[in-house]
Amino acid sequence: MMKKLFAAVLLSISSAAAIAVPFGSQSVLVVEDDTGKVLLEKNAGAVVPIASLTKLMTAMVILDARQDMNELIEIDRSDVDTLKHSSSRVPVGASIPRGDVLQLALMSSDNRAAAALGRTYPGGLPAFKAAVRRKIAVLGMSNTVIEEPTGLSPNNRSTAADLVKMAQAASHYKEITDRTTDAKNLVSINSREVEFHNTNRLVGAKGWDIGLSKTGYIQEAGRCLIMSIKAGGKNATMVLLNAGASSARILDALNIRRFITGEEAKPARVARVTRVARASGPIKASARAPRIKASATALRAKSKGGVRAKAKVVPTKKKAVVVRKRRN
Repeated sequence: MMKKLFAAVLLSISSAAAIAVPFGSQSVLVVEDDTGKVLLEKNAGAVVPIASLTKLMTAMVILDARQDMNELIEIDRSDVDTLKHSSSRVPVGASIPRGDVLQLALMSSDNRAAAALGRTYPGGLPAFKAAVRRKIAVLGMSNTVIEEPTGLSPNNRSTAADLVKMAQAASHYKEITDRTTDAKNLVSINSREVEFHNTNRLVGAKGWDIGLSKTGYIQEAGRCLIMSIKAGGKNATMVLLNAGASSARILDALNIRRFITGEEAKPARVARVTRVARASGPIKASARAPRIKASATALRAKSKGGVRAKAKVVPTKKKAVVVRKRRN
């Protein structure tokens, strides 16, 4: 009887811990870089499509080959996405320095840019794929397969555990960390300066200290994110895979940062979060995930970080409460 009671208590504690940091992403892993300690984990061993997170591997392999970053690369018709028919602001025929092509692939996640990097690898795509396989083996990413440089193929698959290894390796390349943490940049295309923006809206947002960033999306992979952040005096790498929406991905990152800084552990703050969430209605991370309750402070931080927001007055029994609601 006592054993059953003890087991029930343990199950209750485990369940409470699980909902303390609810996730919209289906796979999550957060690791403290300095110690290797796992801070948060959810389905970290599930093998799933990784979309444009692939481009971090592409960048490492290209940089390992020590190709000339000033060499002009002409965007070819073969670089156009015929699999997912994704859009690109990089026209066929444009000649762009390899360093800028790398910038477009990493910061703006441009698929033509990533395809051009793989195509112009010494020895072409077959040599590029062989170099990727070698890099995967060196990093010990035993559950990872990458077949092409963009991430458009759902056959590019990995786990959150393997992707933490990839992210930590990529963080040692200054060329990658600099480019993935640019909020925006100007690139000269056909003698015209074109402004491109980072696909991660948290880059450059107030309160965020980001050392590495990469987003990803295809239908099969959902919304994905890799980030290395500094919060609460800790350096941590997070991997979020298969979130149902961009808003879910952002809310997961916000909750993880609050967890690392210890904000979630404050009872008074938890009560405040509950009140604000009830006033504004549920903020759904995804149809498959538990409700994520965001504080007014967090919502304001989101708004300042480039997420468009609109004010909405919600009547209550006592008075009207102004809350911030994200516009999709």
